[in-house]
Amino acid sequence: MVGSTAELLARHDRPGPRYTSYPTAVDFHEGFGPEEHAASLTDAAARPHDPLSLYVHLPFCENRCSFCACHVVVTRNMGLADAYLDCLVAEARTTVERLGDRRTLQQYHWGGGTPTFYSPEALTDLHGQLLSLFELESGAEVALEVDPRTTTEEHLATLRTLGFNRISMGVQDVDEVVQDLIGRHQTWEQTSNLHDAARRLGYESINVDLVYGLPGQDEHTFARSLEQVIGLRPDRLAVYSFALVPWMRPHQKRIDPESLPDRDVKFSMLSLAIDGLTDAGYEQIGMDHFALRSDELAMAHHERTLSRNFMGYTTKRGTEIVGLGTSAISDVGGSYAQNHRRMASYLAAVDAGELPTERGILLNADDKLRRHVITELMCNGRLLAQEMTDRFDILVEEHFADELAEMRAPGGLIEAGFVEINGNDIEATPVGRMFIRNVAMVFDTRLKARATDDQMFSRTV
Repeated sequence: MVGSTAELLARHDRPGPRYTSYPTAVDFHEGFGPEEHAASLTDAAARPHDPLSLYVHLPFCENRCSFCACHVVVTRNMGLADAYLDCLVAEARTTVERLGDRRTLQQYHWGGGTPTFYSPEALTDLHGQLLSLFELESGAEVALEVDPRTTTEEHLATLRTLGFNRISMGVQDVDEVVQDLIGRHQTWEQTSNLHDAARRLGYESINVDLVYGLPGQDEHTFARSLEQVIGLRPDRLAVYSFALVPWMRPHQKRIDPESLPDRDVKFSMLSLAIDGLTDAGYEQIGMDHFALRSDELAMAHHERTLSRNFMGYTTKRGTEIVGLGTSAISDVGGSYAQNHRRMASYLAAVDAGELPTERGILLNADDKLRRHVITELMCNGRLLAQEMTDRFDILVEEHFADELAEMRAPGGLIEAGFVEINGNDIEATPVGRMFIRNVAMVFDTRLKARATDDQMFSRTV
């Protein structure tokens, strides 16, 4: 694969968004609240036959891993956890009142925390209540995230009976020293046994999460972890870059920065993942995902029809999303709406019969245009000029004249070897796909308007 010099890394490794959305969450504001979200849901209801996805956030964990940047609640208080389930269902009822007949789901995803914090019986009850309000279309993606340390075969069997057909397992790293440093002790037997059980029970797709750049990792330890996980032959892998953001996640202050691999070593681990997984028959998908070449994600990648939303990379394009639970984000009616992140605020809002919206943003025409550009780059690694003209009635060479000039300038992305411009089509090179966040940032006018991004985003490498 294409290598990179220390100079190249030093020049382009800087804080930047991961572009789960555009505009990004740092642009959400409290001027967008329950009333505005209700209007967006009403707008979505006017398209009853359009696809819809449902994300359900189950935030509880028994312990907090020091590396984690997810929104979790660490507790063993089952009273609080049970009350939360009641509020989830109440929020769902308040939401569907505004969605009208638009209740058919093509994607249904439980995230966390870890949903299997709850017993199989509690999850069965939650699923039943939610599907009394929504309906799954034939062939819907029905997925959840699990922690092999707390998930039993009974969990998997129950969830499979309920219709869950996709599963994502957190592994991160199998090296015991690394596990000690991140506070996540997970035996290889727990991982492999759960994977084998999921296969035996007929889950259609199994994903495994790995993280590179963790405390105590180096090329050799990471290569061993990668080799073991490849031996399981999961359908997909997500290989995430560790984001050290203690100003956003104070528990990460427990991590000694001196224990982290340096930038060059971290980049080498990414290269190892790309080479190792490619040699093993996986296709690199978007920024940090890999799928077997027979997987529908890999096929969508080849066909340049891949898309991305708050639930990850997907073959479902243009799907609006309703999010339930603390911190969950909805993408409906041309807006983003995020629920309260504090548990107490979320519970109080739902108890009052309100939509628990804390903040959000209504997208303007330029936001929608740039969201499409950034999504195409992040998912399919290219931007086609004619497609932009057909969709938005613009000429790329005119509308993005400044961006094209920035890429062509000395020291820019073309000189770095990240992109090629053919006519007015923009194509990321193989090394450019490793720096795809940098490529997308060229089109992010909101990012450029800020005085600094140092305390908002993780680094791009």
